[in-house]
Amino acid sequence: MSQDELQTFCLLEVERLLQSNGKSLRNYAGMPVPNNSLVSQFSNLMLLRELQYDTVSLSREHDADLLKLNEEQRVVYDKIIDCVSNKKDGFFFVYGFGGTGKTFLYRVLSARLRSEKKIVINVASSGIASLLLPGGKTAHSMFNIPVDLTEDTVCRIKKDSPKAEVFRLADLIIWDEAPMTNKLAFEALDRTLRDIMVSVSDRNKDLPFGGKVVVLGGDFRQVLPVIPKGSRAEIVMASINSSIIWKYCEVLRLTTNMRLATGSEQSTAQELRSFSDWILQIGEGRCGAVVNDKLFVDIPSDLIIPVLENPVEDIVNTIYPNLVQNFCDPSFFQDRAILAPTVENVEEINNYIVDLLPGKEKSYLSADSICGSDAYSDVDVDWITVEFLNQIRCSGLPNHLLKLKIGVPIILLRNIDPAGGLCNGTRLVVRDLGTNVIGADIVSGSNVGDKVFITRMNMIPSDTVIPFKFQRRQFLVSLSFAMTINKSQGQTLSTVGLFLRRPVFSHGQLYVALSRVRNRNGLKILLCDEGLVDAAKTENVVFKEVFDKI
Repeated sequence: MSQDELQTFCLLEVERLLQSNGKSLRNYAGMPVPNNSLVSQFSNLMLLRELQYDTVSLSREHDADLLKLNEEQRVVYDKIIDCVSNKKDGFFFVYGFGGTGKTFLYRVLSARLRSEKKIVINVASSGIASLLLPGGKTAHSMFNIPVDLTEDTVCRIKKDSPKAEVFRLADLIIWDEAPMTNKLAFEALDRTLRDIMVSVSDRNKDLPFGGKVVVLGGDFRQVLPVIPKGSRAEIVMASINSSIIWKYCEVLRLTTNMRLATGSEQSTAQELRSFSDWILQIGEGRCGAVVNDKLFVDIPSDLIIPVLENPVEDIVNTIYPNLVQNFCDPSFFQDRAILAPTVENVEEINNYIVDLLPGKEKSYLSADSICGSDAYSDVDVDWITVEFLNQIRCSGLPNHLLKLKIGVPIILLRNIDPAGGLCNGTRLVVRDLGTNVIGADIVSGSNVGDKVFITRMNMIPSDTVIPFKFQRRQFLVSLSFAMTINKSQGQTLSTVGLFLRRPVFSHGQLYVALSRVRNRNGLKILLCDEGLVDAAKTENVVFKEVFDKI
């Protein structure tokens, strides 16, 4: 790219940011404006980014990685490449548990096609999973999927927009962690792509996803779409394999655990295989005994943390040994966490630990206010005081009171800057506590070691249980000594403690919690549910009917 082209590219980026705030470079005297003779070729910046990959290095990467594919992966690879190369439509689901090499396969496919100047759109249902994909983004941001979904929803993409042009030219769309997203999101994308692609050919309106090659991936043993207060039937029916478009999908299975191939010793590989098989049996509900219509599984005695007087203290001492002494070690919190089913359990553990640690505690209070909206004029807002708003707690919303100390681990509650590694679920360690900014080091994902600064942001919760709209201005973080099982999905840790003051309550939670750890030696479980009949058993929730449609 020449200097003139580089300047035009930069000016167009600045112009785009200004226009999003109702301004333009022309509003500022003396500021240069983009060169009109070069604007046309840079008019679609999104398309330009998709075509600017280094084809030579990607070709080398592809050739090296292609040799590492096993037989199952090669079959999937050949089938998808054949569809793209011969311009055939295709809708696939790559089904495999963690460790079967799904992400590696996506990387090889992306490298092959991008080295040929083809366009690959990589997205994932969660921010953490999107960081593992080359050029990955969250599905909701890439496809402009509305938060409130109905059977008639379409994505917020205009047919003549630059993003629509990228979709027209795209050769492959990969969507990872698909089972955790509501089927209505896929149906909205299907309708949108059919509408966009009809301008290329009339026959595309009758093809799934407008004739595009779409590859979904994931594991139905993991957590399914979240339906607030939803019944078992409602959750299963919200899954992608209950969609009207599932009949067009070809399921491609990966069953070989690639992590076993890297075991340095036979005993290590055998231990990994045994541990992996046990987790799979739990994920599919194939082990344990049914008591009063509930499935209970046995937990091996060497994994159980004995309960003394205080269960919270017991699990903290096990997962974070010599906590005060190791507190200043920046890597101490990087690869370990305590998981629990509910937010209440998580906050109990986090508050206990932060009170133990040395250093000055700093408290941040949120600013809460009612949103002015005629849509909620039937609600008498006079009784809604600021103190009442301060007490509201709901999923994904930071608490009114946030207590932090320098050195504590925190987790992001929203996508702030996915390209910079700041996604919902990214873990960081606090380094600076200012009045209006928090400085932190990233300790998870693809940007480990980066120093970032987090400011307060406005957030309006989408929880439909709340009968009015209100806004909370707060840092979008919470302590992460412990985190919910759902929040941990997509993360891999060396040491995991599972705190079960109450049993898991939804499909896939126990499977997700147990499969976060790299090997059996790093897993410990504390069972302290007062309703337990057997101290070595815990309840497992598996909706087996979800596997019938795969």
